[in-house]
Amino acid sequence: MDIKKHIVVALFYFLLVALMGVLLRFFYVAPIPLNYKFILHAHSHTALLGWVYLGLTTLIYKIFLASAERPKQYNRIFLFTNFCILGMLLTFPIQGYALFSIIFSTLFLFASYWFTWFAFKFIPSDNKNRFSWKLIKTSLLYLVFSSLGPWAVGIVMATMGSESIWYKNAIYFYLHFQYNGWFIFALLGILFYFFEEKDIHFNSEKLKSFYLLLNAGVIFTVFLSVLWSLPPTVFYLLGLAGAVAQVLAFHELYLLFKNYFVILTKSLQRSAYFLLQFAGIMLLLKLLMQLFSAIPYFARIAFQFQDFVIGYLHLVFLGIVITTMLAFLKYYELIRLPKSFVVFFFLAFFSTEILIFYKAISFWLGLPFLSNYYVILACFTCFFPVAIAILFFRNLKIF
Repeated sequence: MDIKKHIVVALFYFLLVALMGVLLRFFYVAPIPLNYKFILHAHSHTALLGWVYLGLTTLIYKIFLASAERPKQYNRIFLFTNFCILGMLLTFPIQGYALFSIIFSTLFLFASYWFTWFAFKFIPSDNKNRFSWKLIKTSLLYLVFSSLGPWAVGIVMATMGSESIWYKNAIYFYLHFQYNGWFIFALLGILFYFFEEKDIHFNSEKLKSFYLLLNAGVIFTVFLSVLWSLPPTVFYLLGLAGAVAQVLAFHELYLLFKNYFVILTKSLQRSAYFLLQFAGIMLLLKLLMQLFSAIPYFARIAFQFQDFVIGYLHLVFLGIVITTMLAFLKYYELIRLPKSFVVFFFLAFFSTEILIFYKAISFWLGLPFLSNYYVILACFTCFFPVAIAILFFRNLKIF
């Protein structure tokens, strides 16, 4: 089984996500005879469950589980997962949240449970006691825990409707534990595995402190996701405690790694190391934004001007999760990473992020707003599918 082909499938979903992103931008430029919300659902589901999920699970399988020699079982999980993704990809643009899209998204939850069971059941004994596996195991638990959000969405829609505050809270709950739990813990697990393979041993007490702080940060920052509904003051304090815990956790991580960054520079190809460096800078920005979002005034601003939330989610997804995942995929020889992709990707990322935050800030402060803003944003967004098409077709040669 050549799992490079699995990454090519994931890259295909990445390309579709980028094309749908362009389509969503052009809804504000010209009349399009499609349902915006339906395309948005397809865009977000394919991004999280098609591209990133497949990328991370393939990395986890290659690094931690391949030596278990269970390729047929893993392949069955992969095929069933893709059946669910393709089902969502076909049904969401046509009907949005309705019978068939709900069936396929529910089946996907079972696919993720299946992979989690597979990983826990067949982890080889030589990987079981690694700290990196502890992080991966925790990431998979957060993956399962995050699924409470989609289950709750169905119940809320059936009982209180999509206008209920619980509908949004269920979605934010899911996104929070996907982004901060499943994604971040999985990527950190792979990073620690890299250092473990270089025979680097960290202080066990410091690892324990880092792990506890990181979990505390993930659990308590979920309260930041509900501040839009103006809850009691205690929610702000709990959210702030979580944001501070995350800052302390990543400070601990820096202290653990600071003497070993040279190993990254020597081991990673220049483009992969650059992506990791960039992800680190974006991580600092994310932590800072979380601290500000715990302040009631800024929490209200974020709710009032949704572009702040959109810009933040794109910053984490594109600037931290995807860049780090691409760096690891390159290091473990699962993709080719052409320089032209990096150039177009960052051109798209910086231009669109600047424009998204410009809109939010200009509306917030009453600053002048570009009359042709949506045309400019749509045009710069086109660089995403250009970048990803380069990446996809360069790696298609693997077949």
